[in-house]
Amino acid sequence: MPNRARTYKTEAIVMRRTDVGEADRILTLLTPEHGKLRAIAKGIRKPVSRKAGHLELLTRVDLLLAHGRDLDHVTQAQSIDAFPVVRADLTRLAYASYAIELLDRFTVEQQEAGEMYALLHWMLGTLNSGAEPSRTARFFELHLLAQAGFQPELRRCTACRRDIVAEDQFFSLLDGGVVCPRCAEGRAGLVAIGVEPLKFLRYFQSQPWPKVEALRLTPALLGEMEYVLQRYLVALLERQLKSVEFLRLVRRQTP
Repeated sequence: MPNRARTYKTEAIVMRRTDVGEADRILTLLTPEHGKLRAIAKGIRKPVSRKAGHLELLTRVDLLLAHGRDLDHVTQAQSIDAFPVVRADLTRLAYASYAIELLDRFTVEQQEAGEMYALLHWMLGTLNSGAEPSRTARFFELHLLAQAGFQPELRRCTACRRDIVAEDQFFSLLDGGVVCPRCAEGRAGLVAIGVEPLKFLRYFQSQPWPKVEALRLTPALLGEMEYVLQRYLVALLERQLKSVEFLRLVRRQTP
C-alpha cells in the first residue's frame, strides 16, 4: 500500500481551543472532508506567531496540516472569514457559540461532515449578515437535527400515524414528534404545542431560508418554537448546553 501524504490541506472552522504547555494550543476543528478533528498549533501563543490571528475561535480558515502520532500539527493557516459582525455583537456571538456547542455534541471525530460544515458556515455567515438571531437559530436546529438523524415528526401523530389536523397538539420528547390529543392521554414526556408554533416549525423544516427569513413572526411565537425544540434537544443530549444559560443571560441584559 502506498504511504499517505505527510501533509494535507483542508478548510476548517475553529470550534474550540485549549492552551497546553507554555506556548501551544490544541484546536478542535470542523472540516468538510475529515469531519471534526483535533490538531495542535505549536508556538501559537508566542508574540511572534504568525498563525495566531488566523486561528481564533469561530474563524473559517484554510489550513495545511502535518500528520502526527497523536495529534496532527497545524503548519500553515490563512483565514478566509472572521465574521466580524458576529464578534462585535454579544448577542450574535452568544448564538454563534450555542450553534458551535450544539453541533459539537452531534458530531464525532474523523467522520465526514460536509453537510454539517456547510450548515455551520451558513449559520455564522447568516448571523454576520444581520439576520434575526432567534429565527436563524431555529432554522439551524431543525436542519441539524435532520442531518444528525433526529428530524422531528411534525406532520403525523407518532402514535397512531394519522395526519395532524389544525388543533393544539402535544410533542413527545421520547418519540421525537407530535402526538395527537386522542393518543396523548396517559403518555409521559409530552410538551403542549399550539397550532401556530407547530405550523411554523413545519415551515422552517421544509422551506429554504429566504422564504423563512421573509416571514413576519412575533417574538412570542419564536419563543414557543424555541421552547419545544430546546426540550427536545435536552432530551436527546441528556444535558443542557452551557451556552444556553449564557445566551439567556445575554438576552436578559440586552434591551
